[in-house]
Amino acid sequence: MDAAEVEFLAEKELVTIIPNFSLDKIYLIGGDLGPFNPGLPVEVPLWLAINLKQRQKCRLLPPEWMDVEKLEKIRDHERKEETFTPMPSPYYMELTKLLLNHASDNIPKADEIRTLVKDMWDTRLAKLRVSADSFVRQQEAHAKLDNLTLMEINTSGTFLTQALNHMYKLRTNLQPSESTQSQDF
Repeated sequence: MDAAEVEFLAEKELVTIIPNFSLDKIYLIGGDLGPFNPGLPVEVPLWLAINLKQRQKCRLLPPEWMDVEKLEKIRDHERKEETFTPMPSPYYMELTKLLLNHASDNIPKADEIRTLVKDMWDTRLAKLRVSADSFVRQQEAHAKLDNLTLMEINTSGTFLTQALNHMYKLRTNLQPSESTQSQDF
């Protein structure tokens, strides 16, 4: 899975909008949306919220967790803990990126939020690098990494898979094969 696929999955997350138009329910395969009434909040998938925002048909409300004080607490907690802590959303990075790119005018303190989420991301990736390094040095066969998001796994997955594959090749090449005969000179 690549980053674009993870972002596609994130676009299915529900966000709240305040429409400035009227429309009855929309019946989609993924579920019913609406009705849409001017000034009344309604939850829609992120992909639709962005589309409506781009057409100036709504105002987006940031998710509850997208608040400077809450994000500071999450960031500080992440820095203090050795293990990965639960994130406010399984798609926190993708949601932040998409919302701030398309609706930063609807999000208070957007620049601070962008910085805090980037700090959390950097902290978590540093932890992941340290964990991977320890994993490889100890020549482990498996590991349990709780509370990682899909994007974090996607970011490090290729590197870790290739590293483990190289380690496997080195181990199998270093072990003497049973079929080889020793030769006396």
